[in-house]
Amino acid sequence: MKKLVLPLSLMAPLFVFSQTKKKDTTTRVTNIEEVVFQRQSGKTTDLSAVKISAKDAQNVASLAGGIEGILKTLPSVNSNTELSSQYMVRGGNYDENLIYINDIEIYRPFLIRNSQQEGMSIINPDMVSTVNFSAGGFEARYGDKMSSALNIYYREPKKLELSGEASLIGGRLTTGLASKNKKLTALFSGRYRNTNLVLNTLNEDTDFNPTYWDFQSYINYHISDKFSLSFIGYYSKNDYEMVPKAKSVTFGTLQQPITVNIGYAGREQDMYKNMMGTFSMNYKPSDKWRFTLDSFSYQNREKEYYTIHSQYELQTFDQTTGAPVVSYDVGGQIEHARNDLFVRTYGTQFKARFSPNVNSDFEVGFKYEKENLKDLTNEWKLVDSAGYSIPRPVNINDPRLNEGDLELFYSISGKNHIQPTRLSAYAQYSQKFYWGSSKVFLNVGARVANWSFNKETIFSPRFQFAIKPDWESDMLFKVNGGIYYQSPFYKEIKDLEGNFNSDIKSQRSIQLVLANDYEFEMYDRPFKLTTEAYYKKMDNLIPYYMDNVRIRYSGKNNASGYAYGIDTRLFGEFVPGVDSWLSASYARVYENINGRGNIPRPTDQRLRFAMFYQDYMPKFPSMRVNLTLVYAMGLPNGAPVFTDPYQYQNTLPSYKRVDLGLSKVFIDRKDNKKTYGFWSNFEELTLGVQVFNAFNINNTVANQWITDYNSNLMYPVPVRLTGRFFNVKLEFKL
Repeated sequence: MKKLVLPLSLMAPLFVFSQTKKKDTTTRVTNIEEVVFQRQSGKTTDLSAVKISAKDAQNVASLAGGIEGILKTLPSVNSNTELSSQYMVRGGNYDENLIYINDIEIYRPFLIRNSQQEGMSIINPDMVSTVNFSAGGFEARYGDKMSSALNIYYREPKKLELSGEASLIGGRLTTGLASKNKKLTALFSGRYRNTNLVLNTLNEDTDFNPTYWDFQSYINYHISDKFSLSFIGYYSKNDYEMVPKAKSVTFGTLQQPITVNIGYAGREQDMYKNMMGTFSMNYKPSDKWRFTLDSFSYQNREKEYYTIHSQYELQTFDQTTGAPVVSYDVGGQIEHARNDLFVRTYGTQFKARFSPNVNSDFEVGFKYEKENLKDLTNEWKLVDSAGYSIPRPVNINDPRLNEGDLELFYSISGKNHIQPTRLSAYAQYSQKFYWGSSKVFLNVGARVANWSFNKETIFSPRFQFAIKPDWESDMLFKVNGGIYYQSPFYKEIKDLEGNFNSDIKSQRSIQLVLANDYEFEMYDRPFKLTTEAYYKKMDNLIPYYMDNVRIRYSGKNNASGYAYGIDTRLFGEFVPGVDSWLSASYARVYENINGRGNIPRPTDQRLRFAMFYQDYMPKFPSMRVNLTLVYAMGLPNGAPVFTDPYQYQNTLPSYKRVDLGLSKVFIDRKDNKKTYGFWSNFEELTLGVQVFNAFNINNTVANQWITDYNSNLMYPVPVRLTGRFFNVKLEFKL
């Protein structure tokens, strides 16, 4: 097959207007005729889910990590920092996303404030077999979050294997074991990461020493064809040390450029330690019945210690000559924190599924959790301009005679300890059938949950409906929706003073999603165009500030809001044999706080475009390339923390980034090429070069606010992200 070579700008129009007749799809027949939908695969019947290739996730060039890195190329997913594995979906924030590994919900660190503090995601791409992601309208079996659900299934090795990776920013080593009869399988993986070299591309004089490492295991024992046991273990430790020295940032406009020179003293030292263990029993007495009992425990220990004193000088320039103007706009600030957090959750969940035939499923589940939260917060900030603390009242006539109190810009202090219980249950029914000559899928269900801390019980009905008309064009129409709650946890219940609020309630979102999948073929290659439009009506919202990547909630249900948008993705083999896609979205999200009127939420996404593209040389297919491109309009989260959002609506600049991965495959057993001697032990051997931020674009993740004492104005000084970085990566599999 000859490779089609086209300019990138002509690809999308050609794919849209050059469809050919769809490939005929036959219906599989057993004792009961099965209704077959478009390429449904993986361990889910959720029609809202998008399946992500685990191999693509391993190949993607991304600082954030494999799974999350490739998720950020989907139209509904947004992130304005490459250093974080966190993401926002359809106007929601980082805390509104469910993440599961083998149907067990997992948690992220809570005190992460800056994106460079974040280490590796808990998801190890080398252990993944199946990835299913839903951006909204998901089934009742998923928990109580308002935005998305990501469900990861780990794989069982089929034989003895050893694989690894080594690069300039870390490495991993994974080994798999399997007995001859496949009754016992085990997968172990360790990872290490140090982003010091990447952080050195920041435009500042700072000593970084971030080290992250983890170890995971997945063990299965199949006692019989009907009964099996499994265990997942996880331990990670992230240490982040930073000693800032100096920084110079130029911002403002072409007509009035401003430079701020900042000198620092002090240091920051943080620690994040996470552990998780899950023991599961699976019993399948027949093809119709399946029972699963999971016992799980999660523990998180976090320390955030820093004392940083900064002094700054603001300098402007003459608009005619461009020469610097002598400025006396000087000041300083002290930021201090001694924050400790201990989180432990443990419990059990039971699920049962009954499938009377291939087209019907009944599923029920029950979950019990016991939580233990210990929080000690001592955090404050002092702002001082020209020797006078802000917001200390100043006597304009004679500041020496001022007797006003010395006040802090903000102070958060709290000592909290709670041990609540959380109960939840769900039931859902799925049915596939024919409506005339059209194929129909229906899923209806509901879940109920209670949390003893706020004594609240929530009820969440959900539905999915899809119809595939008997048309020549391969079309699938879907309608998903329901009532989705954001069940509060540590972040939501903590107010701006540092206390836990037992009167807090779950945020609520009423959602409706309309979708269309159109599959077609062109040049004998498959493509799929997916379009989704959605609307969310929200109430009981808790307003929040975005402090870099940390969400700080107000601790009050005093807002309402709504979100709407449209997503589209063109997926297919742009190059024969490998998948690529183009994504585009338009989204808006608003909130109304205390009835003061609608304003954009800090995660108001607006216009976004992304691409994941894979290619290879036709005559040398072992030379491969993958490219990720992201453009997203700036988020309106640049307002100062603890200020009135109605007075500060500062939008960050657009986020633009291109990452490139080039690799040479020396050994791949799938090519059926013979190897000799020492190299015959390898199944795969690849050497690659990754170019992060290929165009060296200085993106902005947040603003640092500087106060000008003379004018009493606050200037937003951009906090820049990383520059261009070249990484060398060696991958092998024995």
